[in-house]
Amino acid sequence: MSPSTPLSEAQRNAVTELLRVSLVADELGRRFAKAGHELHLVGGSVRDALLGRLGDDLDFCTDAHPDETLRLVKGWAEATWETGREFGTIGAQRSGLRLEITTYRAESYDGVSRNPQVQYGTSLHDDLVRRDFTVNAMAVSLPGHEFADPFGGLRDLAARVIRTPGTPQQSFGDDPLRMLRAARFAAQLRFDVEPSVVEAMERMSADLQRITAERIRDEFSKLMLGADPVTGLRLLVDTGLADQFLPELAGLKLEIDEHAQHKDVYEHTLKVVANAVGFDTADGGPDLVLRLAALLHDIGKPATKAVGADGGVSFHHHEMVGARLAKSRLKLMKFPKDVITPVVQLVALHLRFYGYGRGEWTDSAVRRYVTDAAEQLSRLHKLTRSDCTTRNKRKAAQLAADYDALEQRIAQLQEAEDLARVRPDLDGNAIMELLGVPPGPIVGRAWKHLKELRLERGPLDRDEAEAELQRWARSEGLIP
Repeated sequence: MSPSTPLSEAQRNAVTELLRVSLVADELGRRFAKAGHELHLVGGSVRDALLGRLGDDLDFCTDAHPDETLRLVKGWAEATWETGREFGTIGAQRSGLRLEITTYRAESYDGVSRNPQVQYGTSLHDDLVRRDFTVNAMAVSLPGHEFADPFGGLRDLAARVIRTPGTPQQSFGDDPLRMLRAARFAAQLRFDVEPSVVEAMERMSADLQRITAERIRDEFSKLMLGADPVTGLRLLVDTGLADQFLPELAGLKLEIDEHAQHKDVYEHTLKVVANAVGFDTADGGPDLVLRLAALLHDIGKPATKAVGADGGVSFHHHEMVGARLAKSRLKLMKFPKDVITPVVQLVALHLRFYGYGRGEWTDSAVRRYVTDAAEQLSRLHKLTRSDCTTRNKRKAAQLAADYDALEQRIAQLQEAEDLARVRPDLDGNAIMELLGVPPGPIVGRAWKHLKELRLERGPLDRDEAEAELQRWARSEGLIP
């Protein structure tokens, strides 16, 4: 290993201060040292400390094997867990900090299997050289506070560049997911990716097929939750990585010629994602559902593109086609139902607003808009506003004013009616009592009919509701 990289006084003070206030780290280091083992704060924790953004999760590496690590932290940690034991990791909690302590590793892929083959290393250098990027290949010893940077991570951190410790080909051959991780760090940290790394990503993109859908999903989610997901998305498309798990994204690059002019759907989509980032971060943090809906809202356009006799382009019903495509793709990527369902709902509804400004919406239409959006109404507001990417300032201002008016109208109706919980004016028990029927399909049909009336006309009083139920029952031949 090369000699320890010197730090400027300010950087040394930053690391020392981190360790000084995080007494847990030094305390843990002394326990390992007393037992004859090394312990280092490592990887993302060192990187984030130098960037001034360290959280409550700390990563450590050690020459101790998992059984020994567990012995050393038991009785000292407030809680321990072994979910990462097969990868050499023992988890512990102390004083509000979550600690992950991993045995020096030298894992790699055999080029066939879809999971890493874990091998323990014998030194800190073994561990650092197998890490994905130089900015994640730095360490600080505990309790000695000696800084190790054998691959120039500090230099790359200052230059804001993503580079691999060894050759990119070797790094990506060991774990192809690192190609996706490069795009993720570009999105999270707003770093540039070194040209030789980009070139290797292009040449080796097909190797991503060796990685499980779950691991790809997790990395992609982190990219989408980054500060600048658009940079990461462009890198995925430009290198061909997106084609391996999200081919619909590059597919948005529809041909535009002099006879069939239309908005660049790919560039429009990236702009919508960027707009959505601004909305969700302003409201308390990144929202994966909103960002995925922004990304996928127009994926139905390639399949629905049609050119009319006048040369005009249309994408009729692309929102419904897109909803089906989004559902299929997200399922293939192994996203959970609580992500898939709202994303699909938002894609299906994202065009509903257009036409409101022409004064065509009745109170009934507003009620249906709110009812169909249900719990996703707030996200639908943000997605619809994000979808306005026109450069025509007058048109953009008019769309914003129209949506302001719609939200105001929703608020006014909400004040008079509980739009979030639109229900028929008679419940199931009342329907059964008035019609003299037992529980069954008839009650459901009557309930649905009364709900439609509620949406169309607003709240009915008891007498009106009963009269409408009787009228419906006669039309159905249920009563004379």
